[in-house]
Amino acid sequence: GDEPGFLLESVEHGERWARFSFVGCRPRAQIALIDGKVHTSGAVPKNVPTDRGFLAALEAMLAAYSSPVVPELPPLQGGMIGHIGYDVVREIERLPNVPTDDRQMPDAAMSMIGSLAAFDHWKQRAYLIESVATLGLDASTIDKAYDDACVSVQRMARDLAQAAAADVAEPPVDGDALAAPPSSMASGKYQHAVRVAKEHILAGDIFQVVLSQRFDLTLNADPFDFYRVLRQVNPSPYMYFVRHESLTIAGSSPEPLVQLRDGRVTSRPIAGTRKRGRDDEHDRRLAGELRENPKERAEHVMLVDLARNDVGRVAKFGTVKVDELMTLERYSHVMHLTSQVSGQLRDELGPIDVLRATLPAGTVSGAPKVRAMEIIDALEPVKRGPYAGVVGYVDFSGNLDMAIAIRTLFAAGDKAYLQAGAGIVADSDPDEEDLECRNKAAALLAAVPAAREMTARRRSR
Repeated sequence: GDEPGFLLESVEHGERWARFSFVGCRPRAQIALIDGKVHTSGAVPKNVPTDRGFLAALEAMLAAYSSPVVPELPPLQGGMIGHIGYDVVREIERLPNVPTDDRQMPDAAMSMIGSLAAFDHWKQRAYLIESVATLGLDASTIDKAYDDACVSVQRMARDLAQAAAADVAEPPVDGDALAAPPSSMASGKYQHAVRVAKEHILAGDIFQVVLSQRFDLTLNADPFDFYRVLRQVNPSPYMYFVRHESLTIAGSSPEPLVQLRDGRVTSRPIAGTRKRGRDDEHDRRLAGELRENPKERAEHVMLVDLARNDVGRVAKFGTVKVDELMTLERYSHVMHLTSQVSGQLRDELGPIDVLRATLPAGTVSGAPKVRAMEIIDALEPVKRGPYAGVVGYVDFSGNLDMAIAIRTLFAAGDKAYLQAGAGIVADSDPDEEDLECRNKAAALLAAVPAAREMTARRRSR
């Protein structure tokens, strides 16, 4: 349906990502950032501030509902889920030159999980969890809230026991790709921005900057049909479908911004990409070229250093370490160089402090980060909004898991947009960087025609 809810999946099988899937609906509350103002609804305590920014409001909400983890249950048991957009960084850093906001989408929206179904693919078991907001309740009303939650869990069980319609998501047909929609930086504007960025690099202002361009389209499909096709076209460690009242997000991100679990902060920067080979031999050759490419290695090491700095801002002294360096990870369509940096969170800090230290990722901004963001504001014609922020959750025990909002479609009504960027360095070729953006966008655009067919079939019944 069109009600607010979410689906979190991990399609790439492996120990790190693939064990659990989560489906949620009937949120208890929401905190949103719209046009620079914090809006709240539902079971939000009165002491949650709305005049100190979105992150302060979210921090107060988490403190109000702080609760322990139940060890026997899946890792996500309750908390706040949604997106925190790129432009929320303006609450952290002074970036006054905001590009034009021509979409008026929420810069951030996090909803309190109400009804949750967690699927353990290893044990082939489903867990049904209902969150109850108990603030302000007395003994009698708490009993009623508990009884209502039991009824809701039973309703979830009945809903899940019903057979779903056999509406199979057909994979796209080769050659049926959607033509590239209009770009926010067409007619050579992106190439010009790359040349200006290279001038900043040669002047010593920055080492690297990630410049993106936006592609707008009329979706003509149910966004969930788009998601169902996308998970076949571009399976990734972070697959998510999040529907708010005014915005729907469907994405397949390969990269987490940051994870916090049991006090351990983890960042996994990705930099360096090649397409998968035609066969095993070709695949091995491309992997070798990627590993040995001096430009890719230098850029990757720079971003690992940036991740070490970000994690170090919130970690205990002496605990930051590089767990993996330039590991080759293969996905369905591409391979990446990936590293992992982790550290032990300082005792006095919490999950929102971790977000303040790491948002946005260096892989979507540049290095040094603040100066790169200033240059992005000067060169990109429209505000990024949800793109290049994060999608994920923060639970009420202080854990978080946030994916970078790349390879993601944002839809409002029948209008949709996606955005893609490229890392600009001193020897970047403007036309090649423009092509890289378009190639990244093409992975999502490939899902649109098949999604339109699915929606049309269902509506014609």
